[in-house]
Amino acid sequence: MSTTSNERILYEPEERPPFLFAIGLGFQTILGMLAGVAAFVAITIRMGGQPDGYMSWAVFSAFAVSGIVIVLQSFRLWRFGAGYILTTGPSSAYIVICATALAEGGPALMSTLIFVSTLSHFAFTARLSLLRRFITPTVAGTTLVLVAASAMSAVFSTLSDTGAGAPAGAAPVAAAVTLIVVLGIRLYAPPALQQWTPIIGLGVGGALAAALGLYDFQGMVAAPLIGIPEYAWPGIDLNFGPAFWALLPGFIVVSLVVSVTSIGESIAVQRVSWRRPRAIDFRVVQGALNAVGIGNLLAALLGTVPNAVYSANAARTALTGVAARRVGAFGGIVLIGISLLPKAVEFLAAIPSPVLVGFLIVILGLMFVEGMRIVFQDGLDARKAAIVGVSFWIGMGFQYNLIFPELLDGTWATLLGNGVTTGSVVVILLSMLVEVSASRHKRLEASLDYESLSEIDEFLRSIASEQGWNTASTDRLRSVGEEALSSLLQIAPDAESHGKRLAISAHVSGGTVELEFLATSDADNLEDRIAYLDDQASIPDEREVSFRLLRHHASSVQHRKYYDIDIVTVQVEGTR
Repeated sequence: MSTTSNERILYEPEERPPFLFAIGLGFQTILGMLAGVAAFVAITIRMGGQPDGYMSWAVFSAFAVSGIVIVLQSFRLWRFGAGYILTTGPSSAYIVICATALAEGGPALMSTLIFVSTLSHFAFTARLSLLRRFITPTVAGTTLVLVAASAMSAVFSTLSDTGAGAPAGAAPVAAAVTLIVVLGIRLYAPPALQQWTPIIGLGVGGALAAALGLYDFQGMVAAPLIGIPEYAWPGIDLNFGPAFWALLPGFIVVSLVVSVTSIGESIAVQRVSWRRPRAIDFRVVQGALNAVGIGNLLAALLGTVPNAVYSANAARTALTGVAARRVGAFGGIVLIGISLLPKAVEFLAAIPSPVLVGFLIVILGLMFVEGMRIVFQDGLDARKAAIVGVSFWIGMGFQYNLIFPELLDGTWATLLGNGVTTGSVVVILLSMLVEVSASRHKRLEASLDYESLSEIDEFLRSIASEQGWNTASTDRLRSVGEEALSSLLQIAPDAESHGKRLAISAHVSGGTVELEFLATSDADNLEDRIAYLDDQASIPDEREVSFRLLRHHASSVQHRKYYDIDIVTVQVEGTR
């Protein structure tokens, strides 16, 4: 890990910029997401066939929930919140699945599905150290592709939703201009301007739509200046009928996939928020996901679209040089304040459907490509290609009622009719089948103390022997085991390591053995220690011996910290 300092950071997370400066930058932080939040909620409600009164409530709730979560992200409270500037809001990944729930059972069904799927989100986050392989790049990427492809017919069907009295040709013109503006920004604008894509694209498209008579301002004119929309809580549907069970797997999978994509942004914002680089703390990642979970529970109770961590946080922090958490807190407070301005809420909720479609064509197109990028990031072998291809086509076949439609009716049609659910279940089952049929990892469990050294040494000897490694490679593998144990004991003092367990997993690939040491610890981060060895004084220090030897013997060393576990992964190359 690089130790190069980042002098562009003016304020680190713990530092306090001037009050007025922090408020201004906080407002700037959330300004660019206003149009996007309203757009995602509005298109979801319209695709679900819900009335305008409910839409106003849902947009208000989305702003309020997003503001609360942003404040929580800024102030890390126990295991909730990241302690960084992380903007969160409704995600485009939820549009199709939420719109389907609204069409099948109304807001009450959607709220129930969000609430139940959020419980799986918390379970995933709590056991992030053990479940990180469950939502693999293959599963996550395929699901995003399915979401984007499934949205096509539903999104385009809203193009004709222009209201009475609109002139002929106004809808395609507004959609085309919005598409051209958004696409132009994505293709040619510098990164600093791309952060403002929603507000620029929807702003230009909305202005044109108003000139063409597509914008309905009646709701905004009638709304009070300050207050909340008419109370429209949808309640919770406890019937748990076929529609619930048909959509629940899709909600769970999308929730977990969104969590995986949020992990990447939670990692990225840590990398850019400090002048001196630090190792990634996965407790921060878990805190960020837990805060999103709280937001999704609130979204379920209020009847609006679930949240995710947005993708521009790291880029914005790098651009402004301000990572102070109080800026994020002020931004969240400002967003809550905006939710209490009904005229602003009504104005954003009334964005014409053709404008939203022009915007979403680009957003969903990028989601499709992002899904493929995730699938390809670790390479594409024959097994992965078969899993992705079959899952996609089965999902789309059921989505568009093309697979034995004459045999599927009633409950079965409901259960299998959603392409996101069906395709995601298929990709998960096929991935699990490949994982189960693959060669199993060799495992050893021992106590976290030096008395386990002989047991660990014998375990590693047997692995080297099975691979036919020569004496030098075998000794190097054994040395890595010894130094990894010593390193873990140094970051977990005797008082902390007493009675705790160490699990070692070994995976052989070609001429490389990957060892994963899992142990509970709340002390220093091993990757930090290794990264900063060269910056420390030249006076010998006994505590650093194991770190230096571990780096010397292993071809790579990685340490990840979670609330419940420390994971040290090392790779050792050997020869016969």
